[in-house]
Amino acid sequence: MTFPLLHSLTIALGERSYPIQIGSGLLADAASFAGLPKASAALIVSNSTVAPLYAPALQTALQPHYASVHLVVLPDGEAHKDWQTLNLIFDALLQNNCDRKTVLFALGGGVVGDMTGFAAASYMRGVPFVQVPTTLLAQVDSSVGGKTGINHPLGKNMVGAFYQPQRVLCDLDTLKTLPASEVSAGLAEVIKYGPIADTTFLDWIEAHIDALVARDVQALAHAVRRSCEIKAQVVSQDEREGGLRAILNFGHTFGHAIEAGLGYGDWLHGEAVGCGMVMAAHLSQALGLVDAAFVQRLTRLIAAAGLPVRGPMLDASDNAGRYLALMRVDKKAEAGAIRFVLIDGPGRACMRGAEDTLVRAAIDRCCAA
Repeated sequence: MTFPLLHSLTIALGERSYPIQIGSGLLADAASFAGLPKASAALIVSNSTVAPLYAPALQTALQPHYASVHLVVLPDGEAHKDWQTLNLIFDALLQNNCDRKTVLFALGGGVVGDMTGFAAASYMRGVPFVQVPTTLLAQVDSSVGGKTGINHPLGKNMVGAFYQPQRVLCDLDTLKTLPASEVSAGLAEVIKYGPIADTTFLDWIEAHIDALVARDVQALAHAVRRSCEIKAQVVSQDEREGGLRAILNFGHTFGHAIEAGLGYGDWLHGEAVGCGMVMAAHLSQALGLVDAAFVQRLTRLIAAAGLPVRGPMLDASDNAGRYLALMRVDKKAEAGAIRFVLIDGPGRACMRGAEDTLVRAAIDRCCAA
């Protein structure tokens, strides 16, 4: 049975170009996986939450294309995005005598996608992989663009590689089984595209935030498509984050500090990014880039998405100092100087530094007592 494809777009990277397919019922349709690199074996990488829900359907859909379809199930959660869990993928590949043509399929959220991509980039110096994201956050952000990696105790995503997938398959039906908190976390990454690139999209998100929270399929389809379009435009111009692509990290410098400071998995990534956007907006205002009305508008929208807008206390004696120390480990830092993605007027983003006193004031303003 063939299901209708709602949207299709392309990440234009020359010989590394690939399609993003967005629709309902795609995961269980064997036709969705036609035209991928030929191989005798496929390995599905999933986690303990997603595998029982969707791995059987994906295995059935892949069987017409591969003689053997293997499955490895990882523990769920950001806390397991590490070397030990990554090795479970390599163990499965080696135990099943997988060769350099084996295709990996990342079935899950951002953690599964990042680790599967890193494993694919590393195994036998590179095997093909396909992203099958099952969370809103992964569909609108982490599955697109080829960033792969794992966390280090001292910093998020500090070990990894740029490695593009062969295809991204966004099945909107998988969003029906997400916890409400995961929907909100994904909306953080949807919201970020408005302030940095498209005020019309920001207006649309504001008008449809209740429908998005309620998982209206038409609203979700538009949000996923427009988010992927914006990311595709940026990645096509700057694949390896030499400049422009860094704007996609709006809110992430503060957000990564929250995740590292609390311990990975305490807050969802999207929750930390949502709060981080509020902090970045306040810092943008302090630098005279936006006015208070814009900060209030963005804060209201983030709260309406069900996301925290008050940051956690990471250190009772010097909370802002702890944030600063963690942010100096951020990948965008240069020689210990933190570079922030800020809003240079609605719909425009910029990269720049800021005096510690201004950063401290923004953190203090946004953190819970």
